[in-house]
Amino acid sequence: MKRVGLLGVPLDLGSNRRGTDMGPSAIRYAQLQSELAALGYEVADYGNVSFPVAERLSEGHASARYAEAIVRVCEEVDREVGAILDEGALPVVLGGDHSLSLGTVAAVAGRYPDVGVLWVDAHGDFNTPETSPSGNVHGMVLAALVGLGHPALVGVGGFAPKLPAERCALVGVRELDPGEREALRASGAAVFTMKEVDRYGVAEVVQRALAVATSGGRSPVHVSLDLDAVDPAHAPGVGTPSPGGLSYREAHLAMELVADSGLLASFEAVEVNPILDVHNVTGRLAVGLIASALGKRIL
Repeated sequence: MKRVGLLGVPLDLGSNRRGTDMGPSAIRYAQLQSELAALGYEVADYGNVSFPVAERLSEGHASARYAEAIVRVCEEVDREVGAILDEGALPVVLGGDHSLSLGTVAAVAGRYPDVGVLWVDAHGDFNTPETSPSGNVHGMVLAALVGLGHPALVGVGGFAPKLPAERCALVGVRELDPGEREALRASGAAVFTMKEVDRYGVAEVVQRALAVATSGGRSPVHVSLDLDAVDPAHAPGVGTPSPGGLSYREAHLAMELVADSGLLASFEAVEVNPILDVHNVTGRLAVGLIASALGKRIL
């Protein structure tokens, strides 16, 4: 595709730290549209989905905070991303906390039933209300996508599961809660921790992960990039920073390999938090990584 549709999701209800609602603005401010236009894309910005004011909401049950409001936002994400796909464009979704993936993946899986997911993240996001120590929904998203957890989260888009765990590949993982660790082991998802990145190199790990997510190169892939996968030295402005992550070049190489696959169906960059950033360095990094995933080359 040489058409891109941008969609902002100013969501921070899924975390216990405010600020990711400003992530879409930070990424746009870093000249995303002009960067993609320079690659030859026709870029349309679809604006932002509507977003409730957190101070006017009830948290609801402590085991899945703000779940009802998050579901309402993600249902709109589903509709908007679906419209972008139906117009023949590649959706690029800007976050916003990782809860928004409930809507993005619902839209993509509804149109590409064989889609897989490449989940680049420091965390597993595989908790359920029963295992989560915080009740933060952004830590439950991948579990919900494969049909586990809070029924309202699982049911976004009107069908579940969105995809089997066997078509999910996680890269860059380095922090897991005890309950989600056990759930991931039992799930059938492919998990490549930073130990595997260190041992085999990011190129080998990403190629293995893409083979899982694309069923050996036969199906499209949705890429969900949480900027906290990158080490805080390069991405300080994220919702949940964790030391020991991907280097600047490792992150770019991972995205360049996505572009080389030719199988990208949709992309999202999440958890950019300008409140914690320094001179928008994380917003600029997000733009660079999106560009790499969409085909920007050094030579």
